[in-house]
Amino acid sequence: MEESQETGKQSYAWKNARVIFLFFVALAVFCGAGWLFLNKGLYLLPDAMCDGTLRRDMVKQVLPPAQSADSDSDSQGAGESLIVWCDVTTSDDVSLSGEVRVQSVSREQWLDHYRGSGAQHRIIRVSAGGIEALAQTDAGADTSSVYVPCALPGLREDDAQQPFAVIGETRIRGRAKATGMPLRQALTDFAYRLTEHAYKTAECKTPRSFPRELPQYEKR
Repeated sequence: MEESQETGKQSYAWKNARVIFLFFVALAVFCGAGWLFLNKGLYLLPDAMCDGTLRRDMVKQVLPPAQSADSDSDSQGAGESLIVWCDVTTSDDVSLSGEVRVQSVSREQWLDHYRGSGAQHRIIRVSAGGIEALAQTDAGADTSSVYVPCALPGLREDDAQQPFAVIGETRIRGRAKATGMPLRQALTDFAYRLTEHAYKTAECKTPRSFPRELPQYEKR
């Protein structure tokens, strides 16, 4: 009789434990679904944005979750007045943006701009096939840039005071999800793709073969 009662108590305790376990599993699923519902913005972005230069997976890598997010892109002008831009903004006022311009700027001037006077800002650089990229490494300086020489149609090199180049810049405004080297690499990859797209739009006289990707910073 006592053995039967003991068995009954164990069975009751097991049922209680099972009910509690299933309750917490259901609670976790409910909370997870609720979180996804309230922070679904990045997941609803198109898989490819800005003429294929920006992927949703990359945006999810660098931006924190948000309730909503929008992407936008456009281009205007031609030749030395060309501007191409791309922007993703979330409901939390965090944004990932890129802009490319054709500018009369030498490579040295470009580097000096990001280094600052007296090399007060730290940068890291990579290059391939005459294309250069950099990322600022100072705390809070979430910026990367790409420099591609460009000979404009109808303009002789002797007529330009400085060589022309297609220059792209990407940046984060607000608190990013990624940090350190992963963020710098993602921003540089985005800047590279956007600059490659703009280079073709600029109709530079000298055809250029763009490598599939630039060297990775951490593999230098």
